[in-house]
Amino acid sequence: MTTAQHSEKTITLRSARRASLAGGVGTLIEYYDFSVYGFLTLTIGPLFFPSDNPTVSTLSALAVFASSYLIRPLGGWFFSRLGDRRGRRAALVATIVMMGVACGVMGLLPTYGQIGVAGTIAIVVVRLTQGFAAGGEIGGAATYIAELAPPGKRGFYGSTVSMGSTLGFAVAAGVVGLVRLLVPADQMATWGWRIPFLLSLVLTVVCLRARLRVEESPQFQELKEKAAIVRSPMLAALRSHPLSVARVAGLAIAFNGTGYFGVAYFAIFLQEEGFSATGVAWTSALCIALATLTYPWAGKLTDRYDRRPILLASYIIFAVIAWPVFALLIAATSLWAVGAVYLVFMFFTGWAQVPAWPLATELFPASVRYSGIAIGYNLGVIIGGITPLVAAALVAGTGSRTSPVYWILAVALIGVITVARLPKTASKPLPA
Repeated sequence: MTTAQHSEKTITLRSARRASLAGGVGTLIEYYDFSVYGFLTLTIGPLFFPSDNPTVSTLSALAVFASSYLIRPLGGWFFSRLGDRRGRRAALVATIVMMGVACGVMGLLPTYGQIGVAGTIAIVVVRLTQGFAAGGEIGGAATYIAELAPPGKRGFYGSTVSMGSTLGFAVAAGVVGLVRLLVPADQMATWGWRIPFLLSLVLTVVCLRARLRVEESPQFQELKEKAAIVRSPMLAALRSHPLSVARVAGLAIAFNGTGYFGVAYFAIFLQEEGFSATGVAWTSALCIALATLTYPWAGKLTDRYDRRPILLASYIIFAVIAWPVFALLIAATSLWAVGAVYLVFMFFTGWAQVPAWPLATELFPASVRYSGIAIGYNLGVIIGGITPLVAAALVAGTGSRTSPVYWILAVALIGVITVARLPKTASKPLPA
């Protein structure tokens, strides 16, 4: 190997690692910002949606959590257009700034008790702004990392996208748990709930620094040099690759529809089962964090055996363990038992999520990759993202605490249908 070749290989690996780190850390902070709301739902509900019935306040707060997903396709269109026309780096910087500022603003909002219905309207607007920013984040990070990853290692390097998004929930749970531990219970609803939101401003500055240091994607630079930039990338993706868009949507439904039980709904479910909010927050944080440590291994598996078998295995496993998981959580009397069940469930979310992101990038050419992933994912995540609301509504409507199992079975079936006839992609070069 010549010196030039050795230098080129070193630069490529360094760039891949830097891209993987910047993408993963950015996604972590983005999903921290997005998920803090979920872990504070039972506190925020009465403050912004007061009602004589606590269930109504909780469902109202969860409805706002779910509503932020409805605007994600619009955010996906805006930021993916920016990413496919102006560059991946510019889009990823813009998403993190918007999300961080919105999260900080949420921590400063006056409540219903202070300014009446204007407080309720304000939190809905800020939550929609977060959804708009989130619509362009994770698909952009997946695109950027895949375009800089070494051949045959897109699953391994791309696992940081799933690690970042999932760890964002763990960090949010941990911060909320720490705040609950340090702030007196009677002060939590007064001012303590604001701290996790305001902390995001500091985290955003850290992430922004990392993203400003990364280089532009080589595939995008090549498109620019060849004057091959597509004028309307999302329309081009829908016209030329409709099946790929549908497949990304199906993947998003499946891994969000199962994963959001672990990262969002279980915390609410366990508190309603009588466990302390602080204990649940710490248990959630620990189990989610431990599970994500296995995600790079899932990435290596999917690079070696391809995406399809790992994804199919995850959907089948979720269908099999769904009812036992709920039954065990209901029967559990200690957080140690809860943690064991929680950890097993979160372990398999890696199998469902990690292969999905490199697969999504392999379904589109570079000119419409960001847009194709963004529209497919954000359409699918609307269904997957309403999981906490659907689960709570099923329990409230049926009176059965195990009724959310039917939702897991439904989204797992969608996953099976989505990947049943997928070709092998892991060993092939990323489409130019």
